[in-house]
Amino acid sequence: MTGDDTVNIEEFMEAYPALALPFTYGDTSFPARENDSLRIAPEILHQFIPDSVTLKVFGAASHPNYYPVGTVAAGHGEFYLLTRGVDRERKVLLITAHDSKKQFIAGLPAIKLTRNTNVSITVTIDQRLNINKDLSQKLPNGIEISGHDVFVLNKAAKNFSLIMTDSLGDGFTELINPIDTLARRQKYAGDYGDGKMNLVSFRDGQREGRMRFFIHLEKNNKECVGELKGDVIFSSPTVAEYRQGGDPCVLRFIFDKNSVSLEEVEGCGSRLGALQCSFNGEYPRRAPSGNMKRPIKNKK
Repeated sequence: MTGDDTVNIEEFMEAYPALALPFTYGDTSFPARENDSLRIAPEILHQFIPDSVTLKVFGAASHPNYYPVGTVAAGHGEFYLLTRGVDRERKVLLITAHDSKKQFIAGLPAIKLTRNTNVSITVTIDQRLNINKDLSQKLPNGIEISGHDVFVLNKAAKNFSLIMTDSLGDGFTELINPIDTLARRQKYAGDYGDGKMNLVSFRDGQREGRMRFFIHLEKNNKECVGELKGDVIFSSPTVAEYRQGGDPCVLRFIFDKNSVSLEEVEGCGSRLGALQCSFNGEYPRRAPSGNMKRPIKNKK
């Protein structure tokens, strides 16, 4: 479909083959070379899918080519269109929802790949029309980390809503703090750390003289990556220890006004992927912020 063609919605949809559910598309599903006979000119695509949707992904300076992947029946005459967008820098799988009158409802860039993408991404539309996005990444130390997001169409809000996440997002650049919502009234409760992916977090304990903690560290160019979660017990006003039966790791926390220092009393390096790795270090206290990403629970 070239920009010179006159196309109505029925002719436009004929380019999209019907897809059976569940349907899966991944980063390896993008063809090495596109079939130009299937290309949809942007002028045609934007008659039925607003350019505001593609501009958010590609930007105004880009001139992507679009190719049909398929259509999914969504009941009551509604449907999803899956479209592949490609330019020199990006490959995108775009999912758009349309009503029974074939009017656009919402769009979701379900897969976004660049030359620097180092994660494996798979998207599955299941029988209930949930859009499941699975991500995995193998770190230099051999550890594989993964995530899972679920999106559903919210017709009232005219968007695809994220209803469940166990993911750090594309590229794993956001950190989820599992104790973030707990109270932080105690003197040293709060978040400490340098950089987005190094977090030492404390929240109020269930009893006097205790605090809950969560640590996520990525050190030595991601050769040392790991987490630790538990309770610390104060042995003095500024010193606390993590020591749990059956766990060889013993970790000491030394607090002052603006930082916390971690000292391994007994080896904890295996928690970071290798024995030579260490939790040792001083971590500055962060200013209170609402920017930390919180877990999103599945709606009932």
